[in-house]
Amino acid sequence: MAHHPDHPPSPSPVTVHETLSARVLIGTGSRHTVPGECARLGARRVLLVSTPSAARIADELADALGPVLAARFDRPAVHTPVEVTAEALRLAERAGADSVVALGGGSAIGLAKALSVRTGIPQIAVPTTYAGSEATPVLGETENGVKTTRRAPGIAPGTIVYDPEPTLTLPPGLTLTSALNALAHAVEALWAPDANPLSDALASEAADGLLATLPLVLGEPTHPGHRARLQTSAWLAGLCLAGTSMGLHHRLAHALGGTYDLPHAPLHALLLPHVMAFNLPSAPRAATRLVRATGGADPVAAVAGLARSHDGPTTLAALGAPREGLRTIAERVAAALPPHPRPVGADSLTRLLEEAF
Repeated sequence: MAHHPDHPPSPSPVTVHETLSARVLIGTGSRHTVPGECARLGARRVLLVSTPSAARIADELADALGPVLAARFDRPAVHTPVEVTAEALRLAERAGADSVVALGGGSAIGLAKALSVRTGIPQIAVPTTYAGSEATPVLGETENGVKTTRRAPGIAPGTIVYDPEPTLTLPPGLTLTSALNALAHAVEALWAPDANPLSDALASEAADGLLATLPLVLGEPTHPGHRARLQTSAWLAGLCLAGTSMGLHHRLAHALGGTYDLPHAPLHALLLPHVMAFNLPSAPRAATRLVRATGGADPVAAVAGLARSHDGPTTLAALGAPREGLRTIAERVAAALPPHPRPVGADSLTRLLEEAF
């Protein structure tokens, strides 16, 4: 039957995908390109933000920048507290900084984003963990124990430098939890309400690389080839976080982490298998792709096995979350969740958190 012009076919829902504009340099020794990248941006007064764990590489980079280095800040804090940002902002203003280079984990990259948002100065990110924050237009900041997240294209660093060399000395515990944090971005992208062909491709490749390579890296931590693949897989997982709305796992991690000041990567690592067990029965497309990534094994069992192999805290109790606060967190997250594969209520979330406890 021909369509009558007065009755056009009902349109399918429109999905919107925005691609971030970023210059990404990948390869062993690529951190040595940073002074040249600063010159390319026209930067003459660089603020170097680094985490204490990256001190040796920060010293090396400071020497290479020479007179272009205006100041250094080496006390970024987890969850990007606004009072730490205020302190770094005063330093940036005193030094007349016209750009910021972040070197280290998510706390250094988060602080550089917070400074860039407030001043408009460009950022170069040199990540040394697998958090993926450098690939996202998302900034989470904490004030008075409440973590709020905002998203805007200008928040993402314009230049990212992926050098596997600084990751060779990443301790096994942080390697494991940080890579599982990356895996969480890919897993949630697979069941996101705004998943699209590009995010599916990125998430599948990221999960494949992370699940295949993480055991190899844990077995041989200084193998440059394994470290390089883990790093690029984490980059793809970060792009998933940039391109889709994150769901239950990330909402729980933000609520728990911001309220109780819990360490970011171990929290993601221990929560992920619980959220996967909760959601995957209602997300068959995601489950199929993850079974493929685990070589036919049960993805929940595979991830739970990795999470349990951590010799640090593997439960919310061990991490320091108070049991009496779990119901409040469950109610807060259940009340503000985006469309989700499985209906979520405060009761079912409380049970999930009790199991993780």
